Amino acid sequence: MRNSYNTPLNSRYASKEMSYLFSDDMKFRTWRKLWVALAEGEKILGVNITEAQIEELKSFADNVNYEVAEKKEKEIRHDVMSHVHAYGVQCPSAKGIIHLGATSCYVGDNTDLIVMKEALYLVKKKLINVISKTSKFALKYKDVPTLGFTHLQPAQLTTVGKRATLWIQELVMDLENLEFVIDNIKMLGVKGTTGTQASFMNLFDNDEEKVKALDKYVANKMGFANIYPVTGQTYSRKLDSIILNTLSEIAQSAYKFSNDLRLLQSMKEVEEPFEKSQIGSSAMAYKRNPMRSERISSLSRYVIVNSLNPAITAATQWFERTLDDSANKRISVPEAFLALDGVLNLYINIAENMVVYEKVIAAHVSNELPFMATENILMEAVKRGGDRQDLHESIRVHSMDAARRVKEDGLNNDLIERIIKDDCFKMSKEEILAVIDPVNFVGRAPSQVTEFIAECVNPILEANMDALDVETSINV
Repeated sequence: MRNSYNTPLNSRYASKEMSYLFSDDMKFRTWRKLWVALAEGEKILGVNITEAQIEELKSFADNVNYEVAEKKEKEIRHDVMSHVHAYGVQCPSAKGIIHLGATSCYVGDNTDLIVMKEALYLVKKKLINVISKTSKFALKYKDVPTLGFTHLQPAQLTTVGKRATLWIQELVMDLENLEFVIDNIKMLGVKGTTGTQASFMNLFDNDEEKVKALDKYVANKMGFANIYPVTGQTYSRKLDSIILNTLSEIAQSAYKFSNDLRLLQSMKEVEEPFEKSQIGSSAMAYKRNPMRSERISSLSRYVIVNSLNPAITAATQWFERTLDDSANKRISVPEAFLALDGVLNLYINIAENMVVYEKVIAAHVSNELPFMATENILMEAVKRGGDRQDLHESIRVHSMDAARRVKEDGLNNDLIERIIKDDCFKMSKEEILAVIDPVNFVGRAPSQVTEFIAECVNPILEANMDALDVETSINV
């Protein structure tokens, strides 16, 4: 529709898979599956429900008559009862047993839990692919020296691959937290209007074992091993806060990566993919703006800020439930997942197509390394019989002159040339150049990369082989 607002999360950023999980079709089909599971469990436990009624419900479980439900909701202003009515129109013999003993949260909350769990699995799948593709990048460039930075000032050298492991390690931490959350999501089950299961106690003539059995049956039928043992009318909204905090943590890691890449692209050292016909700027045709990284930053910021919504909601729930969670939850939870899905799609796209300009990196290293290498040259010259104090003073004077040449005159750093010409160092040009080979200044960076990938990343990838090589695309 072009004459009303449509969320760009669907049209520009999120995948079809994630969008479907939060669609009306997914929601209302799941409601019907929950009603079937409830009726099945009640029949098994002795309620007067026939197999024919169950089969009738199953036959229309995926064929939602939306027009009937929408018309009824305008009349009664209740979404769940509107769909109970619409289901009953299709299933006249089962009409009287649909939603038996349940409250609205039976379908609403249990569906939310089912959808969020499925969405978390999709997030996990894409997170593993980001880790996989970034790990390949790290291994490929593990030996390429580059300037390390502290306070955004040149510091000791690292390698391009080692820097990538910093991104990966945060993603691994996120994955560990994500898996913990997935493993600990439980189902609301059948709890009734205030969580006491009073309606089901009445249905089963106060047989507590049957009520507990129904609770467990429905949860197992819907793919959950465990049920929250106590609830109000709803599952605790604390869970929504936990889940969106987990999404926020992943967004934080992606944000950090995207900012690093934006800085590197400004330095012309590493670029995100730039397609042949892509336009970087409407005014400046030569520009290659890091648009995808900027979009990661933008969407990640939204996810991080949005995580406050369920936190405040969880904190302000009254007693067994209030409805002020409903409107907020309908927006904040789906949009967090959709936005993060867009972030991960972009991250995968960038990670597998990053372009590294090794000669630019080497030029930046050669311009800064002479200052960093002076201590090594000093030590080597002392070994050859030089006086440490005299040599230190010579290096100080040469460094100041070279720095002045760079900062005031805009010329290249000629510190090494000055030292080569200084006879007090008693070292040939070849000997000095051997000392300042960048490879000598990266420490254990290359081996740290191989060890980290082998010990920390590969076990994750091997345990999740079925999740690798997920197909993703970006719309803009």
